[in-house]
Amino acid sequence: MTGLSDYAASHVGLAVADSVATITLNRPEKKNPLTFESYAELVDIFLMAATDDDVTTFVVTGAGGNFSSGGDVFEIIGPLTTRDTKGLLAFTTMTGNLVKAMRGCPQPIVAAIDGACAGAGAILAMASDIRIGTARTKVAFLFNRVGLAGCDMGACAILPRIVGQGRAAELLFTGRSLSGEEAERWGFLNRLAAPETVLSEATDLARTLAGGPTFANTLTKRMLEMEWAMSVNDAIAAEATAQALAMTTADFRRAYEAFAAKQKPVFEGN
Repeated sequence: MTGLSDYAASHVGLAVADSVATITLNRPEKKNPLTFESYAELVDIFLMAATDDDVTTFVVTGAGGNFSSGGDVFEIIGPLTTRDTKGLLAFTTMTGNLVKAMRGCPQPIVAAIDGACAGAGAILAMASDIRIGTARTKVAFLFNRVGLAGCDMGACAILPRIVGQGRAAELLFTGRSLSGEEAERWGFLNRLAAPETVLSEATDLARTLAGGPTFANTLTKRMLEMEWAMSVNDAIAAEATAQALAMTTADFRRAYEAFAAKQKPVFEGN
């Protein structure tokens, strides 16, 4: 079966090393906007990840000092103004499928965010599991400012879980930019790094996660996603099942044996 290391990406950068797949939005001359083709390619990558045991974490970043300015104005926005309702729904379904693929893939996703992080770019950051930014990061859910609703690609469901209902409402109703410092205070960014180190810090974190109990990490990601739709009692019951399953892994025994021997466990993902 072909894995991500063999995938010939042509609209985004894709590199796999040390169990970490790094996706680079790579149109720096235009602040890395998305196109119909790059959307489709990203969906393919994250769907393939579900069956790639050699990739255990992702890093998503942008080239040239920016993360992504969102959908390309001339290659996406312009053509959308000529589509009928059926064609527009096909597009919005496809963009939503990207978020579903990111949330559904078993690997944790770490976003390294510098500069512009706007529109669909902000959604990509939102759909990641962990976000590291810089002081010059500018996060903006721009949809309102271009005459669209803020309910795009799951924003009304996911963003309030990250920053809270009131703050999410402010961002989605106004489309204003969050600076890096404010985004960190609000909890959208996990932490700030220097622009020259943000990618390396995200990669180091991804490698740390890759060296952890990857099957257990998959369970954690899955439960973080599922439990928003559960009562607390149902969540506790589901976690009991998930944790019992994790206890059947060899990594659980490796951790016990390493602890008993006063050593650091070496996890193998099984």
